[in-house]
Amino acid sequence: MTEQHPFEIVQDVVLHAAPERIWEAVTDGTAAWMFPTDQWPAVRTVDEHPRHLVSRMEGPDGWYNQLEHLLTPGPEGTNLHYVHSGILTDNWEQQYDGAAQHTLFYLHTLGEYLTHFDGRAVSFVDVQGPDGATAPDALERFAASFALTGVMAGEKKDLDLPGLGPVEATVDYATGHFLGLRSEAAMVRVFGREAFGQRLGLTVHDFSLDTADDAARSARAQEHAEAWGEYLGALYA
Repeated sequence: MTEQHPFEIVQDVVLHAAPERIWEAVTDGTAAWMFPTDQWPAVRTVDEHPRHLVSRMEGPDGWYNQLEHLLTPGPEGTNLHYVHSGILTDNWEQQYDGAAQHTLFYLHTLGEYLTHFDGRAVSFVDVQGPDGATAPDALERFAASFALTGVMAGEKKDLDLPGLGPVEATVDYATGHFLGLRSEAAMVRVFGREAFGQRLGLTVHDFSLDTADDAARSARAQEHAEAWGEYLGALYA
């Protein structure tokens, strides 16, 4: 039997949105700031709208993955008490480090979505780099390709982004492993997962067609997939 390691990741963040809007974002609106989760067969073990939500997935040999969201209104906004717990197995220390750092990035992106794009329909795509994007310097090469080396969160840059074209982008997140870019109509999230034994990838959350139909947004997502796939393919060839 594979050795199991229980884990828990706990974060408290203040979000400038009502509990009802946060609830919507973490249930039906995850593609707008993270990735679609409607394919996960999770059971809501606590479902107290709009304050307390616990979703749990279970598997063989005691495996489980659980997300808890506790929302408390306060003078500065709504406090989100977030707990991700479960079981890790192979390479669990590296997995835990990656999950903890991803959590910070995702919760930050949730705040960006609620502040700038709340309620707008999204064209979402997840693009993974080629084999060359597993190199230890993959994120450095990505940043350098857009003249973003050493960039700090809060800076504004004029960028020509695949699928989006020339935009003024705000660097809303910048660490050694992750990069967040936000324009007036979209967010691009870059994940330097090469640091966790995987490969660099990115997600695009495009809100420019929020009043269009599903087919138009699906076509836009495909355009982003092709444009970024070509760009990453050339960058890491």
